[in-house]
Amino acid sequence: MKPARLAVLGIALVAGCGAALLMQGEKAPEPAPVAKAEPVAPIPMSEVLVAAAELPMGQTLKPEDLRWIPWPEQAVSPGLIDRRAAPKGLDDAVGAIIRTGFSANEPIRSERLVKAGSGFMSAILPSGMRAVAITTDTRGSSSAGGFILPNDHVDVIKTSNEGAEQFAETLLTNVRVLAVGQIVQEKNGANVVTAETATLALTPSQAETVTLAQKVGQLSLVLRSIQDSARTAAVSDETDMPTEGPLTVVRFGVAKQQRR
Repeated sequence: MKPARLAVLGIALVAGCGAALLMQGEKAPEPAPVAKAEPVAPIPMSEVLVAAAELPMGQTLKPEDLRWIPWPEQAVSPGLIDRRAAPKGLDDAVGAIIRTGFSANEPIRSERLVKAGSGFMSAILPSGMRAVAITTDTRGSSSAGGFILPNDHVDVIKTSNEGAEQFAETLLTNVRVLAVGQIVQEKNGANVVTAETATLALTPSQAETVTLAQKVGQLSLVLRSIQDSARTAAVSDETDMPTEGPLTVVRFGVAKQQRR
């Protein structure tokens, strides 16, 4: 091998050994200091009264229907039953009737309960309205085959006879059904309710109209679509008397429209 190449190779070996020695002499970098987590202050807790299971409207509360659960103090609103403020809140609620249903673990609110001895129907009736019961046909002609349930909205139609002529007239539209018979809420997935009476929420003038119409003719309920009810409130202009329109007159089995 030529002397020049040997010299280059020797210089490279010396440089490599020197670099290795330098690397061995260097200290490993120290790890970055880890910041200590500050202790989190515990959240002050209280206990509120909740429904132990789903509770439907109209049910009378029993001790097993209620229970206390932990609740953040800052989330306890004035309407909730706080155990610190009302230690006997569970005992006081037992025996009350539920005005509007509760979901499981939903906090109980006093304004949604009716104390024992108070009128339940008057408690669920909106302000300014009247509860009027009308007779329905259990065969289905006046109750949409039994598919009208509490909280549905209906039209009220009066039918009457004058000699050979039969008249049909829409008295009221978009009226809320409060109860069917003694049932005030659908329970256990029931889809059909059969009863002889239906209780409606009416204004005072509507109550007069329906009471008189029931004396001189027969009333039928016509079920409205839930989409129609969602677009209009239960108490609105539409629940007043409908605009004057033609009567449906049946003469010798033939239906005709006739002006009032």
